[in-house]
Amino acid sequence: MTIATRSSESSRSAKSKFGNPVGVKHTSGTIQHWRSTSKYSRASVATIQCRDFAIGEKMIIGVPKEVKIHEYRVGMVPASVAELTKRGHRVVVESMAGAGIGFSDKDYERVGAEILKSAAEVWAQSSMIVKVKEPIAKEYEFLRSDLTLYTYLHLAAVPELTKALVDSGCMAIAYETVTDRNGRLPLLAPMSEVAGRMSVQVGAHYLQKACGGAGVLIGGVPGVAPAQVTVIGGGVSGINAAQMAVGMGANVTILDRNVDQLRHLENIFGSSVNKVYSTEEALKQYVAASDLVIGAVLVPGSAAPKLVTREMIKSMRPGSVVIDIAIDQGGCFETSRPTSHQDPIYEEEGVIHYCVTNMPGAVARTSCLALNNVTLPFVIAMAENGPIEVMRKDRHFLDGLNTAGGKITNKAVAGSLGLPHMEPIEVLDTLEDLSKPEDSWEVCMKLNGSKLDAATMEFNGPKIHGMKIMGVA
Repeated sequence: MTIATRSSESSRSAKSKFGNPVGVKHTSGTIQHWRSTSKYSRASVATIQCRDFAIGEKMIIGVPKEVKIHEYRVGMVPASVAELTKRGHRVVVESMAGAGIGFSDKDYERVGAEILKSAAEVWAQSSMIVKVKEPIAKEYEFLRSDLTLYTYLHLAAVPELTKALVDSGCMAIAYETVTDRNGRLPLLAPMSEVAGRMSVQVGAHYLQKACGGAGVLIGGVPGVAPAQVTVIGGGVSGINAAQMAVGMGANVTILDRNVDQLRHLENIFGSSVNKVYSTEEALKQYVAASDLVIGAVLVPGSAAPKLVTREMIKSMRPGSVVIDIAIDQGGCFETSRPTSHQDPIYEEEGVIHYCVTNMPGAVARTSCLALNNVTLPFVIAMAENGPIEVMRKDRHFLDGLNTAGGKITNKAVAGSLGLPHMEPIEVLDTLEDLSKPEDSWEVCMKLNGSKLDAATMEFNGPKIHGMKIMGVA
């Protein structure tokens, strides 16, 4: 591969309309009036920019510090970073990103990461950002079209974030919608396990009288009945909640609308848990009789259905507790509204509501390590091959694509928000994967308004990471 030019080199950020390939040593500025012998030959005028990386350099992965209230998890722990740096990739980490769970800047530096002072630097220098929670408003300015964002998103509950991602053109891959060959959600599962187990622990705490609860002990004592715990939804969160509740001695009922899942629950729990087909009448009956209700409903990508009405909440004994694990997707109780670890509960109709949107953040170290175990293989694959190539080869990972090229690519997200969507594979077809360019282009370059010498770029050698096409006139 050869790139010949006499123009001066400088650094300039770039945005891409067609994809997320990363990094070539470049002559900054715009390239216009190019003619091509490749498949782009129909275009007569284009604007091209390149990122400030050396030819052949690996992807730059960024790990910013989480900014949500009391969120101490981090997108990549040092052990995960080591897996990338040993493969030649550059990892930039915001200073103190892992401090909340016991990982210092020196821990990251020891495995080859570069520590940057600010989030802005991390976002600007990275081709892929690995996070835990969705960006909040002050991070929207960092989104751009040549960026891959890999994190939990829960877009059905956050229309303003969806708009920001679409407007930016960012390629956003959501952990919670990646599937596997069995239709499961492997990147959501660890946090669902944590949230399910935490829900009973949290519920037991708030049932104490000193915490505003009814003064009920989950397991009871000899001569006094245990608490009635109802779990709505028999998926990963629901199963883990039920296991904890059974372990603490509660009388547990799981409601679910999938008969096959109820049979599965029978195999897991036997007679230690009541398994009930979920209808409106069944919900009314069991919610009213419960000391603790755990909402563990999930419709992948979509807003959670409001299964428990205000009237049902009113029917509960004062001081009872509800835990809405589904709050990330809008919540499954009519009376739910998002809360934080700083201010986790409120009382509605005499019932304590716990609706923290990042529940697993309360046990941040455990949660973070569990999450890295399942997200890391995809980070490595994207770093080695590029996200477009990985998604083309793995349709289950493609299910994680929520936005790209200014389009919503997840049907459930789009349906929840009443917005149009485009099939993800169709979007990928419009995102030209420039990591494998062909043929040669003759270009006439313009920098700071001055026309530069022509340059010939031959794209028949090793991969070029990072040619950015801004648009075609």
